[in-house]
Amino acid sequence: MHRLLLRCSALAVFMMSLAGCATAPDPTAGHFESRTITVDGQASRYQVFVPSDAIRAAGPLPVVLFLHGSGERGRDGRKQTKAGIGPYLREHAKTFPALVVLPQVPNREEWSGLNNRIALAALDASVAEFAADPARQYLTGMSMGGYGSWNIALAEPTRFAAIVPVCGAVLAPREERESLFVEAVAHEADPYTALAARLKNVPIWMFHGAEDDVVPPSDDRKLHAAFKAVGARDARYTEYPDGNHNAWDATYADAAMWTWLFAQKR
Repeated sequence: MHRLLLRCSALAVFMMSLAGCATAPDPTAGHFESRTITVDGQASRYQVFVPSDAIRAAGPLPVVLFLHGSGERGRDGRKQTKAGIGPYLREHAKTFPALVVLPQVPNREEWSGLNNRIALAALDASVAEFAADPARQYLTGMSMGGYGSWNIALAEPTRFAAIVPVCGAVLAPREERESLFVEAVAHEADPYTALAARLKNVPIWMFHGAEDDVVPPSDDRKLHAAFKAVGARDARYTEYPDGNHNAWDATYADAAMWTWLFAQKR
């Protein structure tokens, strides 16, 4: 019996050590950390991707605000890491050189109003907590988050060093989703020129699939033409000829996009 107890005790210690190893973050790789922010009485969970210790030690980090799409809505505080930028971060956890803030919109809501204020509050909290570089704040979003990128950028036109909207648009893509639009300009006679004129000094790179049947690329084509017409500082547009709605995997895997993004500074 004494030997049995000793074996059980040793096994328990071994299992506890394994559990400790499983939960301890790898200092040579980046990882996600959970946080909660409360704005106007509403608590919201969000995630922060924190780069490796070596990258953090090199100096103040750039920070990316990522806005998820419709499929990642909820209150679990984790689903927003499952599509878009999240899988890319996990694949490149050892080398990705920036903080990434990933807020979440509740079910059946959009990136507007209180949800946008929560996203910006989460960004502010992350900049403060991790001593990020305020001159290198970037904004990107996919699908519903592409619309949200425009909404937030128009509300904070001097904040972001660059914006990367992916498969977004200005107006509602379908009758059954009439709540999805860029609120600040949707009711203008020419919403595309209105948006471009307000953001012409912000470097922007839009991405879309030519075969997108969820959010057609027509709005992004009009926006790109409008940016050119108003003499925008740097407004780029990439359209994947054979791409459908999922333009985000190709966009976030594009090394040229990241090089361009991190070269921008306020």
